[in-house]
Amino acid sequence: MKAGRRSAAWFAATGRAGMNHRSWMRSQGFTPEVFDGRPVIGIATTWSELAPCNVHLHRVAESVKRGVWQAGGFPLEFPAMALGETLLRPTAMLYRNLLAMEAEELFRANPLDGVVLLSGCDKTTPGLLMAAASVDLPAIMVTGGPMLSGKYQGADVGSGTAVWRFEEELLAGRMTAEECAFAEGCMARSNGHCMTMGTASTMASMAEALGMQLPYSATWPAVDSRRYETAQRAGQLIVGHIEGDLRPSAIMTRKAFENAIRVNAAIGGSTNAVIHLMAIAGRLGVPLTLDDFDVLAQDVPTLVNLQPSGRYLMEDFCYAGGLPAVMRELGGLLHGDALTASGKTVAENVAGAPCWNREVIHALDAPFQPAGTGTAVLRGNLAPDGAVIKQSAASAQLLKHRGRALVFDSPEAYYAVVADPELDADEDTVLVIRYCGPKGYPGMPEVANVPLPARLLKRGVRDMVRICDGRMSGTAYGTVVLHVAPEAAAGGPLALVRTGDWVSLDVPSRTLTLEVSDEELARRRAGWTAPPPPATRGWTRLYTERVQQASSGADLDFLVGASGHEVGRDSH
Repeated sequence: MKAGRRSAAWFAATGRAGMNHRSWMRSQGFTPEVFDGRPVIGIATTWSELAPCNVHLHRVAESVKRGVWQAGGFPLEFPAMALGETLLRPTAMLYRNLLAMEAEELFRANPLDGVVLLSGCDKTTPGLLMAAASVDLPAIMVTGGPMLSGKYQGADVGSGTAVWRFEEELLAGRMTAEECAFAEGCMARSNGHCMTMGTASTMASMAEALGMQLPYSATWPAVDSRRYETAQRAGQLIVGHIEGDLRPSAIMTRKAFENAIRVNAAIGGSTNAVIHLMAIAGRLGVPLTLDDFDVLAQDVPTLVNLQPSGRYLMEDFCYAGGLPAVMRELGGLLHGDALTASGKTVAENVAGAPCWNREVIHALDAPFQPAGTGTAVLRGNLAPDGAVIKQSAASAQLLKHRGRALVFDSPEAYYAVVADPELDADEDTVLVIRYCGPKGYPGMPEVANVPLPARLLKRGVRDMVRICDGRMSGTAYGTVVLHVAPEAAAGGPLALVRTGDWVSLDVPSRTLTLEVSDEELARRRAGWTAPPPPATRGWTRLYTERVQQASSGADLDFLVGASGHEVGRDSH
């Protein structure tokens, strides 16, 4: 057993302890040679039939194992908590930090020299990256890949994005319930996560842009043989990372996060990337602020024409050249010397990356949308600690808007009246949906992009300004102000808004203003009562008591900062 290798503390141990460790592993049929000092590689899989996006990860794990065996390692697959956004209530975001905590403890407590992270659905990718950042063992990520393009009535439809459109069509009476039921099966026709530029595709792209997964890994479809080829290559490389002591802290540097922020702007990525990247950076001690997302994206145009901001889907993006083609196009806007999991720099990874379709991936000098159309950070008396808006998915005419607020204390309260033909709202109304933040719902669900009132949809209105302390799916669109901080449940100004108040949104000036005097807000605050805690026991209680605000990444405050891979005490 190689001196200094972490797994040696288990498998090279003498006496009763070593005998126990080796003997029980041999009950699985392993020969004694696996204990000869070769690196032990953990394969953390978030496979689950309750997480449909991740249901094929067992097959991906088999490919990783092949690579590990080829390179002389000893692969061991183990489960980590699966977080399927489509099924978990109230939201998978409530459990992202729990996955990160669980995976961190599993990495640290077991005889692992390095890990391969298998993720897919939205929160599994940042959750595993947070864990890897905290433990800082050599690690590579392999995401599960997007589904094949959806097909409905002869046209491409995108998972998630089409749902919002079909819901609007149903509310407006332009689509029947039977047609919606048929369309459901047309949107999701293979293994994989959403094939729009939703949060899953965005975070897969962020993992690649950060350097934590191999080039092209973000875009190969889940059922493409190259997805499994990439997984096998990751298994080979992780063994070398252990020999070379290449750790996440050497890859996910400040330069890597700056690259990821700029790539997110270029691909029209999800606003959820803001929260997840800040949480990952917090685990590493990398300084990153909310304002960085605005400043670093200001000079980056949107290059990728993908739903929900554009027309195409991830399969098209893949065949057009994938993320390396985008990163090559960005050129000097990125830190080319940033190190990646391939063992090469960003510049080396993308040097020869071709673009095969300029309709999907536009050139830097002929962008899909001009510079400054990415995520904008807003501030003002309604969002002292910031809020975000995805400009590329918003309506240009609403980026500067003034209207009267119509306030709801939950999305359920709004849904109860959305079909009311007498609802007092017009196209200038600003819909405010609050108590949806990290503490308030709890977990900060993707509820901000509520549908428009049915009577306005029937009149042909297609967008309205909406403001919320919750999140929006990366597959969604509309002029929606998100992540308002502090949230209403924490006593933020959003809790003080009343129906009829004037609200002013000015995205070019980066302001969000409640046109109410400081004196009146002070009077309202004096009469405000915090809502009761949503839980008195278990994970939800711990979460709501210790979760940070969205503007800081919504991690648990006691998990910020790396803690290393050493076990606290030898249990033998």
